[in-house]
Amino acid sequence: MQPELKNLVQTRIPTRHGEFILYYYANNVDEKEHVALVKGEVRDKRQVPVRIHSECFTGDVLGSRRCDCGEQLDMALKMLDESGCGVLIYLRQEGRGIGLLKKLQAYNLQDQGMDTVDANIHLGHRPDEREYTIAALILKDLGIESIRLITNNPKKIDELKKLGIDVTDRIPIETEYHSDNVDYLKAKAEKMSHMLTMDRKDDST
Repeated sequence: MQPELKNLVQTRIPTRHGEFILYYYANNVDEKEHVALVKGEVRDKRQVPVRIHSECFTGDVLGSRRCDCGEQLDMALKMLDESGCGVLIYLRQEGRGIGLLKKLQAYNLQDQGMDTVDANIHLGHRPDEREYTIAALILKDLGIESIRLITNNPKKIDELKKLGIDVTDRIPIETEYHSDNVDYLKAKAEKMSHMLTMDRKDDST
């Protein structure tokens, strides 16, 4: 089946990081609701800053300190507002693609001594099961010529290039680490090749 995606609605979303236009997409790949927050005019533009953010209910909504997802979401929106142009694609890929239930089960395994990679494997999953076909389709629908990807994950760059996206540059997005997420971040750097310097410690905790 040929992957298809359709923009069903666009609406103005004022945020504390400025005003965006939210694009709501339906698709025949996973039947989930994916959205894009667009800042400024991006059609036919090159080197547009783009953040592809995978859903993290615990971090994005609850402010969980077990990961860096909520901080990255906030930081990315601020970066796009300051640039005056860009896109944040919000993909419904909870728990690096394993879903909320399995992610919470993985949390319990991490509390017993496993790291985030080993916990996923123990539950019968790959360390990262995310897929970026929808993101590539959204970028093509928006008419973006090339992007500067806001990420620490080299795999994300490689996957997008395989899907026909011209990624001209990487913009780092590194948050402060602290006692609740330092092991998680170290596992991402050491076992998943995420480009993290781990030089920004949160001394407030």
